[in-house]
Amino acid sequence: MIEIYIENSRERIMIPQGTSLQELSENYKHLSHYPILGALVNNKITGLDYRIYNPKTISFFDITDKHGYRMYINSVAFLLYKAVRELFPSAKLCVEHSLLEGLYCRVFNSGLDNEILACKLREYMKALVEKDIPFTSKNMLMEDALKLMADNDNDETCRLLEAGNKQYASISFLGDTPNKTYSSLVPSTSLLKVWDLRVFNDGLLLQLPHIEQPQMLASFYETPRLFKIYKEHREWKNVLQTLYVSDLNAKVRNNKANFLIQVAEALHEKKYSFIADSIYKRKDELKMVLIAGPSSSGKTTSCRRLGVQLSVMGFDVQQLSLDDYFVDREKTPRSANGDYDFEALEALDIPKLNEDLMALSQGKEVKIPRFDFKTGKRTYTGESLIMKENSILIVEGIHALNPKLTELIPEQWKYRVYVSAMTQIAIDNQNIIRSSDNRLIRRMVRDYKFRGYSAYDTLKRWQSVREGEQKHIFPYQENADVMFNSALMYELGILKHHAEPILKEVPQNTPEYAEAHRLLEMLSLFDSIPEKYIPPTSIMREFLGESSFDY
Repeated sequence: MIEIYIENSRERIMIPQGTSLQELSENYKHLSHYPILGALVNNKITGLDYRIYNPKTISFFDITDKHGYRMYINSVAFLLYKAVRELFPSAKLCVEHSLLEGLYCRVFNSGLDNEILACKLREYMKALVEKDIPFTSKNMLMEDALKLMADNDNDETCRLLEAGNKQYASISFLGDTPNKTYSSLVPSTSLLKVWDLRVFNDGLLLQLPHIEQPQMLASFYETPRLFKIYKEHREWKNVLQTLYVSDLNAKVRNNKANFLIQVAEALHEKKYSFIADSIYKRKDELKMVLIAGPSSSGKTTSCRRLGVQLSVMGFDVQQLSLDDYFVDREKTPRSANGDYDFEALEALDIPKLNEDLMALSQGKEVKIPRFDFKTGKRTYTGESLIMKENSILIVEGIHALNPKLTELIPEQWKYRVYVSAMTQIAIDNQNIIRSSDNRLIRRMVRDYKFRGYSAYDTLKRWQSVREGEQKHIFPYQENADVMFNSALMYELGILKHHAEPILKEVPQNTPEYAEAHRLLEMLSLFDSIPEKYIPPTSIMREFLGESSFDY
């Protein structure tokens, strides 16, 4: 018998060695409205097939937990993979992006149009759910794992596994269908009740549960501007000839990282130039450019680089940060848990902002405030702005696309830009890297280098940051005149060197350790890329330092 601690019920109990989490979870079903999907075992994300042989601390979770939600998503994706493999053996499924709390996919060589394809796959997946097929995993000798993956046409997975130089690999199974996944999965298909598969543009959208209401599907709506970015990303991947992590690593090992960085940066510069051209075409009516985006999207560098492009075209560029229009600390609204909600629209002095914007647009001189984050007060230092005939004002902040922010400013005066790391290189054709993980690693490195925060501090705050983005930023992204994808195909190879040491400092006895361990596992797939190749104007310099721009 061994002693374990159950965090959900805050009790110590004795259990027989070799008890599975699945067996143990039966005693704790009453603590959740939803089925238990997995557990944190000593703060590591673990599937319920895990057996306990030593004293452990265990915390069960369901779909309402971020770990459970991710586990659910990956399991439904595996369900779709099995359906494609069994219905259309010569077809190939590619999971390309997260979209609308779901997954955008394409199926090649099925021989069917997408409407019929979606219908057949949906019905087959439903049948697999009814059969209650178990998800399992197995540690295999690398040579056996490689043969199994090769036999199932998973060439990208083989290249990545081969390059890892490991003796064993963990392979997941749905029934007798193998696949390489990079996270734990739910116990069986019978738990996958809420999902749908529908046609979306030139592919399929695997719809998934709503994050806050998992008994129902996430909302569906058209996202033409965001999807245009996905198509652009597809083109950029082909230009860079870097579809998957194995392709990136191969370029690093063949001493082609420098050229890859140069081309990736050139693609960014080309897009800034395109945006500047679009603004110039409306120069007779535009007075301001509003730039918004979520945390660590590279908004500030984008403002500077777009400003340079506009200057080339003869504009007198002025810049304004919404952060300087925060209300005094005591007037800041509070969130449900009582903390200051700095990401709420009401945290800004909107009447004063509109007053200043209107005055600037009319050619009047305006005294510009500066917000002191230490004192929590807005101050005036004598700095002022005045707009000339050829001036254009760049306004940057998370709420810049919210219509309420500038509701007193005529629409024809405004050009809106949405900036975010909206895509990232994929691990292989089944496993994506979520753009939120990309931004989290960016923020973690910047917070550590420039703001005195540990990785633990950043991880602890990240959930509330994400909730703020869902509420205040993402609903307005389609208001943009143009979107800029700030992701760089090579960046995780650069950030790896900075992020790994600080992630390893996250204490194991904290809940944040689970995320730290997951991110370390993801970063371990990448070869390191020398930082010396990054130009001083790159968005990466906003997070690493040594930028040629002032922040």
